[in-house]
Formats: sequence, C-alpha cells, structure tokens
Amino acid sequence: MSNNEAEQPLTIAVLMGGQSAEAEVSRNSAAQVAAALDSVGHLCHRVELDADCARSLLKLQPDVVFPALHGPPGEDGTVQGFLELLGFAYVGSGVHGSALAMDKAVAKHIFRQRGLPVADDLTVELPADGRIDNTLLADAVTRVEAQLGPRVVIKPLNQGSAIGVTPLPNGGDISAALRDGLQYGPCLVEPYVMGREITVGVLDTDQGPVPHPVIEIVTASEEWYDYTNRYAEGGSQHVIPAPLPDEVNQQLQSIALEAHRALDQRDLSRADFIVTDDDNITLLEVNSLPGMTPTSLYPDGAAHLGYSFAQLTDYLVRRAYRRGQAVS
Repeated sequence: MSNNEAEQPLTIAVLMGGQSAEAEVSRNSAAQVAAALDSVGHLCHRVELDADCARSLLKLQPDVVFPALHGPPGEDGTVQGFLELLGFAYVGSGVHGSALAMDKAVAKHIFRQRGLPVADDLTVELPADGRIDNTLLADAVTRVEAQLGPRVVIKPLNQGSAIGVTPLPNGGDISAALRDGLQYGPCLVEPYVMGREITVGVLDTDQGPVPHPVIEIVTASEEWYDYTNRYAEGGSQHVIPAPLPDEVNQQLQSIALEAHRALDQRDLSRADFIVTDDDNITLLEVNSLPGMTPTSLYPDGAAHLGYSFAQLTDYLVRRAYRRGQAVS
C-alpha cells in the first residue's frame, strides 16, 4: 500500500441500531467508531438499520461499511449478506463466520471437533407457535436436572451482551430462568463453572491473526459481567494482562486463535472464557463483532498491542477497503 493510499480519506457508513435487544449499545458503539474515524480524516455517516437502510447506503455509496451492530440481524450473517448483495465492502466476518459465531450451539459443536475445552450443554427449543407454557418448562427442567444438575447457566442461543442470561451458581428456579431466556429464542443450558471471567481478542494482520493480551474481567463481589456491568461506567475492571501463570495465558491465546480460525472469523473477534482456581479453562463463545463502547473490552486489548482506538478503527476500515478493491 502506498503512502498516498494510506492517507486517502474514505467515506464510511457506520451501521447502528435496528430492532435488536442491543440496539442502544449498538448506537453507543457507532458513536465512538464514527468519532474515532472522523478524527483521522475519514468522512463518517451513521446509518440506522431500518427500512430505509438500503436506500441510504445506495445514495451514500460508501467506500466501506462498518457494522457497529450487536445481536441479530447485525451479527448473524443477515446484514453481511445484505451488504454483499449491495456490493459494499464491510468490516468484520462474512456471512459464514458471522452465522457460525452467533449460534452458540453450532459454535460449540465446531469447538468440540477441534478439541477445544467447552462445557457440556443441552438446548431448549421453542415450539413452532412460540408459546412458552408450563408443560414445555417442566419437561425442560426435568432434562436439565437429569443431565446437568441444578447449578446451571441459561443463555439465549443467538443473543449477546448477556441479554437473557441467568446464572444459577447455587441452583434455583430453573423454570423461571428458562422463561426469561426463551423470550429471546432457543436457549443453551450449561453447567455453572465457578471461576475467573477472561477474554482474549484476536486481530487479523497480513501475517495472520494475532491475539491480544489476556484480560481478566473483575466485578464487585457476588456480581458477574452482566449487561449492567458491561456498559455502566465503573461496572467492571479490565486487568491486563490477566494475573495468571504465563503458560495459562499462552494457552488462552492459543485457544482464542484456534477458535477464530475454526469459526472462519475475519478482521477481529473476541473469545470469552472461564478459568477455575486450579487453572482449568472453559471456552464459552466467540463474538464476531466485539463492542466498541467506552467500557468495551476489545479496544482495551488492542491498545495493549499498540493501537489507539482511532488507529484500530482506521486499520479495520482500510483492511476492508483493500479487500473490496481486490474483488471489484
């Protein structure tokens, strides 16, 4: 890439919002991304993911689209396919990688095939009519208790930001937790694993994917990294690098890289883990579009690789732009 190309300002459409349960988080991410890209000379336009989105994009004709989106349809491959049909280059994983990462059960199946450390689980599906009735819940509770025991975590299959997630570290009302989670669609149920909450970002480079330093997420006593603690100022502390043995941190980075490759991730991803007191690792999931808010984890990890937030967003849009130029 020549210096002239490197300095060329790009027209960027930052997609945000939509009907997702994480729409407000998305708009917050979009504001941060647009401000960062504007600061380095790009021409940014925030575009709402609504019925006029296609018309807005076709009128704007951006060089690159930055999907600052969270949850379906922004992360599950739908928006990615939409952008490909319109012929726009975009930041992040393609249709295949986005769909794989969004479905937690499918992703875990692939992780198991690769020998990555994941917990047992079962899936609770919704009936065709979508009704959550007492019979459905009673049958699901019986299966959960028989296969996994009473100490479990219930999480919607296709949501992020801990929306609809209920941990039951000491057992409890599994039926009520399932009712809450099923409002967002089918749910994955896993045994509760007590340990430290850990995350590792991955950034693609021309030499291959590079892991971020390992981050430990610390919340107040008796709390966890739920929706509130993710986005409230001071809700969590990000300890970088995580105070774990070097070999454990190296293993976490290695697993994050393998998970990134296994799910066909592109440009960036973030893997989440639990590490027990005796250093056993459980891979939870991979996020294909990590948050970009002021309290988000991915920018913190990138900063420790030497990328300011403005440099990170610039790097991502230029990478997407070159990819688009190569296929046009």
